[in-house]
Amino acid sequence: MLYCENLCGPKPQHSPEESIDKRFIRINERIRAREIRVIDETGAQLGIMQPFEALKIARERGLDLVEISPTANPPVCRIQDYGKFLYEKEKQERAAKKNQKVITIKEVKFRINVDEHDYEFKKNHVLRFLEQGDKVKATIFFRGREMTHTNLGREVLERLLKEVGDRAVVEFRPRMEGNTLHAILAPPKKVEGKKQQAPPKPQGSPAAQQA
Repeated sequence: MLYCENLCGPKPQHSPEESIDKRFIRINERIRAREIRVIDETGAQLGIMQPFEALKIARERGLDLVEISPTANPPVCRIQDYGKFLYEKEKQERAAKKNQKVITIKEVKFRINVDEHDYEFKKNHVLRFLEQGDKVKATIFFRGREMTHTNLGREVLERLLKEVGDRAVVEFRPRMEGNTLHAILAPPKKVEGKKQQAPPKPQGSPAAQQA
């Protein structure tokens, strides 16, 4: 039997409004610091001033005063469109969640008396899961008198590890937990930017090559 276990748990479902708590973003009159460092909408430094002075400049430009670094000394505020600020922040959070890879571990169960056809069938599942980027937990559950033959189960898993070879990284070699023996395999890390070697050039003089 094949099982799938999600290590990250279910993804929380949040609306954009829930992902950004507006109560902790101070804007305009809610900024209480005595002095603030102000950056305008172009990124230019306007210097340190009192909040009401910065807010006046923001109002004249039809924008808001948004506190972007409340823990700085003095706090840093930016003159910008508050609605656009929230939109960009939500867009960044959505992009970050999209790029997160949910790590899963697939469980493949073997028996100590597994026949050759069933073994090959399940080994192929292990290889397919690894190629898809998932981890695999290969397990053997011992029932009753089978506990006296744990060495047979270990032989099955050791054979699996040997035949999978460099198509997997062994995170945990076969080990017992209660009446279950298991091993954990992970996909091998891909080497990025690795160039293929050029085919060797034929040897000999140009005349010999033409001949």
